[in-house]
Formats: sequence, C-alpha cells, structure tokens
Amino acid sequence: MQGLRWVALTDDERDEFLGDGGTGVLSFATPSDEPPASIPVSYGYFADADSIYFRLSASNGSRKHDLFENPVSFVVHRETDAGWRSIVATGRLTEVTDAPYDSAALQGLWAVDIPTVDVFERPPSEIPFRTFRLVPETVTGRKELKSEP
Repeated sequence: MQGLRWVALTDDERDEFLGDGGTGVLSFATPSDEPPASIPVSYGYFADADSIYFRLSASNGSRKHDLFENPVSFVVHRETDAGWRSIVATGRLTEVTDAPYDSAALQGLWAVDIPTVDVFERPPSEIPFRTFRLVPETVTGRKELKSEP
C-alpha cells in the first residue's frame, strides 16, 4: 500500500465540496481530562459569508446544552469520484435563533439548506431546537492526491 498523499483544497473547491448543506461531525471542547463531545449534525453553508449554520436540539439538562459556549471543531469528510475530501473548521458558535429579522446572520441562514434528519425517539415538533452560526477562525481543506499509473 502506498503512502497517503493529499493537497490543500482551494477556496473554490472548499465551497463546492460544502455546497449549501450536508452532514458532518461537530465537536465541543471539554475539560482537559474528558474527551470532546462529538455529535453528528446537519449543516448549512453560506459561502458568501464563510458561515456554517447548525440547527441543534437543545433539551434543558442535556450535556450538549451545557457546551454551546465552548470552542468547537466541525469536520466534513466524504469520498468523491475524484477521491476523498475533508474540511475542518474551528471557532465558536453564535446563536441566531432570535436574531433580528434584518441581521446578516439571519439573512445568511435563509440562503442555506440544512438537511432534516429525524434521529429522535419522539416527533421533531416536540423537540426544542436552537440555531447557531459558526464563522470559522480557522478552516483547512484537504483532498486526496491520486497517483498517476
């Protein structure tokens, strides 16, 4: 087996890969003696503002509810026809659930498509959700470098 080879994604390749939404893994920082709290999530991406949006269940008393203010990392990884692609974004979430109607954060939310995934034991209409925006402090993107035969 040959060594794994990769190169950085360009900004245009990153925007194309993320599209206007999909699924990934959001990890919240925790105290140093605990592993990060990682959850699969749906996201929406608005390239014009380099913003990633999340609609997260927010039941009071849940572990995640207590971590919303912690630093996060967000990972999207997928196999494509041209090989694997991955994005890692880091930063802090900003809640936009109650943002003013004319705010840039809310305007960006309308431009994305956050896939609806029903993974709960009760109807989604019974679950409280909050909407967050991540304007990444850092973003790295990588793609597989295919070897020529």
